[in-house]
Amino acid sequence: MSLSRLARQLRKTLGRDAVLDRPEDLMLYEYDAGVARAMPGLVVFPRTTEHVCAVVKAAREAQVSIVPRGAGTGLSGGSISRHGGIIMGFSRMNRILELDLMNLRAVVQPGVVNLDLTAAVSREGFYFAPDPASQRSCTIGGNVAENSGGPHTLAYGVTVNHVTGLEIVLADGRIARLGGKSVDGAGYDLAGFFVGSEGTLGIVTAITVKLSRIAEAVTTMLAIFDSVDDAANTVVALTAAGVTPAALEMLDGFTLRTVEEATHAGYPLDSGAVLLIEMEGLRESIPEQQAAVREVCRAQNAREVRIARDDNERQLLWAGRKNAFAAIGRISNSYYTQDGVVPRTRIPATLRYIEEAGKRYGFRIGNIFHAGDGNLHPIILYDSRDPQQVDRVHRVSGEILKWCVEAGGSITGEHGVGLEKQNMMPLMFTPDELEIMERLRLALNPGSVLNPGKILPTTIGCGEISIARARPDGAHP
Repeated sequence: MSLSRLARQLRKTLGRDAVLDRPEDLMLYEYDAGVARAMPGLVVFPRTTEHVCAVVKAAREAQVSIVPRGAGTGLSGGSISRHGGIIMGFSRMNRILELDLMNLRAVVQPGVVNLDLTAAVSREGFYFAPDPASQRSCTIGGNVAENSGGPHTLAYGVTVNHVTGLEIVLADGRIARLGGKSVDGAGYDLAGFFVGSEGTLGIVTAITVKLSRIAEAVTTMLAIFDSVDDAANTVVALTAAGVTPAALEMLDGFTLRTVEEATHAGYPLDSGAVLLIEMEGLRESIPEQQAAVREVCRAQNAREVRIARDDNERQLLWAGRKNAFAAIGRISNSYYTQDGVVPRTRIPATLRYIEEAGKRYGFRIGNIFHAGDGNLHPIILYDSRDPQQVDRVHRVSGEILKWCVEAGGSITGEHGVGLEKQNMMPLMFTPDELEIMERLRLALNPGSVLNPGKILPTTIGCGEISIARARPDGAHP
């Protein structure tokens, strides 16, 4: 079946305004917040689970692939339709279906914006804990697809730790309901299995999540250092001292100056690095936590440890952290953000390696990251109009991720594998382990109709372009 005929069929089901096929409309969906690009054949906007089922069945009959898409804030190409198929956008499935505050649960459609859920329950003293930097725009469906994290991952875990149930449309159009409101269930944890699968196993149409109670007291501290090494060593020392903040973020000197010029968050321009440390709990416990943090920071050569005076100052400090990537965009034509993970004890050595790699390849690399769980986000500044820089930025990114794996870490902490890192998977998994993943995918998604060419390695022999040889701007040599 041709795409034009499929578009006509889907308009009858979804409505005329729910199907896009004009090139000027499709161009808006050829990219996410990463660097790869690929033009879809159609974009559709379902409103209900039944709509999703209808699209899946029609696409399967027409032998056209489907790529689920939230807000397009992903950084690994997971929501790009590299085979020219259908992008299924969830911006119209954006309702909070149920708030069950007595049981600390909410049921939402995948297009609900992350921060909107917290806004809906905050007056009652609750919030949704996973908080990616893009939480003002990213959707909970996207968070489920990528198993997103955020600054408060250290204390509260990533998305999978807050999802108890899913409604899934399978590759043949059937509906499966996995888990529910209870914490524990019989049999396999299938809801947990689907979280982080990047739309390659099924399409999520409803999500049951945990709600958390807002802490009685919250305080944010800013530890200021003259060197990156001292700040990095402080992260290790806090862990060794048994201090577990709710959040522990690090910005190096270059990045914090760039952020401060854009947001005026209150970061000291003459410092080598800062740690943003948040503590929460009972009011009576906060002074003791602050004293423990201050003691460790002083022992690691912090020149100053500030405490936000009020909620406005605390929010301003966090606004600087949350808006950091936008600030980088003010000074560079392009930037490439990586997402490696290392054990906290390897953070100092890894930051030194990143600095050395940047010098070797001729790039400025800034660092802003979730220091508490070792989730690094080196930001490589480059000019995407220069093919030589594009090639070099891809090589240096690969070397940094290889270092992370060799240090005992991972190629991704929260951005997902997608297109960007799929051919780095053999760095972490044996052929037998990758075969198990492939068998699981084919069992639930035969023919790879759902989000094909993502996560698992590809080869030329299988008729797909090797992303290991691809440039980070989406072009291929």
